[in-house]
Amino acid sequence: MEWTARLDFLWQIQANEEKREMDALQHSNKRILFNLLPAHVATHFLDNQFRSNMDLYHQSYTRVGVVFASITNYHEFYMELDGNNQGVECLRLLNEIIADFDELLGEERFKAIDKIKTVGSTYMAAVGLMPDLRILDEDETTAGFYLSTLVEFVFAMREKLLNINENSYNNFMLRVGINIGPVVAGVIGARKPQYDIWGNTVNVASRMDSTGLPNHTQVTEEVYQVLKNFPYEFQCRGKVKVKGKGDMTTYFLTDRKQPGTVRVDDLPGMRSSANTGGGNMYGGVATPLTLLHQIQQGSAPEMNGRSKPQRPSCSRDEGGGNGGGGSTSSLSHHGGFSSGMHPSLLLRNTSRLPPLRENSC
Repeated sequence: MEWTARLDFLWQIQANEEKREMDALQHSNKRILFNLLPAHVATHFLDNQFRSNMDLYHQSYTRVGVVFASITNYHEFYMELDGNNQGVECLRLLNEIIADFDELLGEERFKAIDKIKTVGSTYMAAVGLMPDLRILDEDETTAGFYLSTLVEFVFAMREKLLNINENSYNNFMLRVGINIGPVVAGVIGARKPQYDIWGNTVNVASRMDSTGLPNHTQVTEEVYQVLKNFPYEFQCRGKVKVKGKGDMTTYFLTDRKQPGTVRVDDLPGMRSSANTGGGNMYGGVATPLTLLHQIQQGSAPEMNGRSKPQRPSCSRDEGGGNGGGGSTSSLSHHGGFSSGMHPSLLLRNTSRLPPLRENSC
């Protein structure tokens, strides 16, 4: 009897240990899944009722904001030499840049944005994919707030890249394209499943990037129409030949409007009662997601009619059009590149950007 009790005790200890190991493995697998897929998609696959369902996961969206951001001169920086371990050090710096961009998405202000993927030195993200943060069709107010979040993400990316440039003595330039429209999202692949989005909206957003200029953010007519009443400055680029689309009228989003020149009253139908007290680019007004949340909760005034916007001029861009200007935040050290970088890795591209052509829109 005593022998049986001792044996039961040992079995209980072994069972508890195996359960702890199983829980740790399950937690690790969940962490990997949430790194591979957006949280709302990973939750779908973890739901018990879908575990035995092998159907293709897909969702259709009527309006999603899509951004492509490319480091245009990274190929000039990348070199396979003995001094940089056959290109490993170049990849290490690219990883630092992408990781810094990923880190931004962990901030509360960018919670509505999903990273889709990176292809080489191009970063792709989208807004409006989360079930509770969709952009409703024909709802220009919601679309404007979410696109503003995407634009602010681009400004934050430029600031991150500026910090890295100062630490690594480089001059990496970010070229950005933004579009909005319908997409289809889904997960493909039995091994290494990948979440992606497809559609003409995605293709045009990619073309806005590839036909743009370094240190510029090029947007479509659709994006301009949504954001024209928001505190951003646009410059009409005119007609641009886009593969598969012919001539398209595009705009450069050049900068935020200067602090103090845009008050909450200047936003579409907003009044200063929506002020949250923060000092941001809206002149102390709540950030886009906060304002949208207040409207949905009924704590902010309803949107009134919009004033007729002034059409952006097609004059020559005197300042190079860098939308990422401004003071940098505290500098961080990036993998020792600021002090110990091999001389062959230093890139000082001081060439001026080509002037913008004067086109009529």
